[in-house]
Amino acid sequence: MAAQKRDLRPAVFLDRDGVVVVPEFRDGRSFAPRTLEAFRLYPDAREALVRLRDAGYLLVIVTNQPDIGAGLVALDTVERMHDILRTELPVDRIELCPHSQSEACACRKPKPGMLLSAAEACAIDLPNSFMVGDRASDVEAGLAAGCRTVFIDLDYTSELKSTRSDAVARSVSGAADMILEMKRTAEKGLT
Repeated sequence: MAAQKRDLRPAVFLDRDGVVVVPEFRDGRSFAPRTLEAFRLYPDAREALVRLRDAGYLLVIVTNQPDIGAGLVALDTVERMHDILRTELPVDRIELCPHSQSEACACRKPKPGMLLSAAEACAIDLPNSFMVGDRASDVEAGLAAGCRTVFIDLDYTSELKSTRSDAVARSVSGAADMILEMKRTAEKGLT
């Protein structure tokens, strides 16, 4: 049975690498870490997510991990990385797509499958939710799911920047600031 509108909660969907996890940079692009030794959280990630959680948002990591399907990293290693996320950050759910772009699955961003799956499982109010990511595909997934979006601009030189986001930040902490300000502005408009 679908949740009643009043029972839905807003969420912040967060891409993993480049948003809460420090990516590896090569040739102007970011790549997911492939080893536990290389897996590091941004120093401001915990504080930013705690502020979002305290403001009433569910926190959902949505991550494309095609290196699993390509055999470049074991699923067990990625699961151990996600155990670190669950231990260190106040995340409510992690959605993972292990497929390559050529597999044309419904879950790989820019498609909204992971966001829609989490919304169904967690009774998420998509129009009052946000997608935060460092790639245009993250923004497109958020828009396709009906969310507002924040693009984290890390100055990748070999990828197109998103031009369709609601806001642009330089870090997850900056994204949290913008989301909380948009929430305050919306609440003032209701009073």
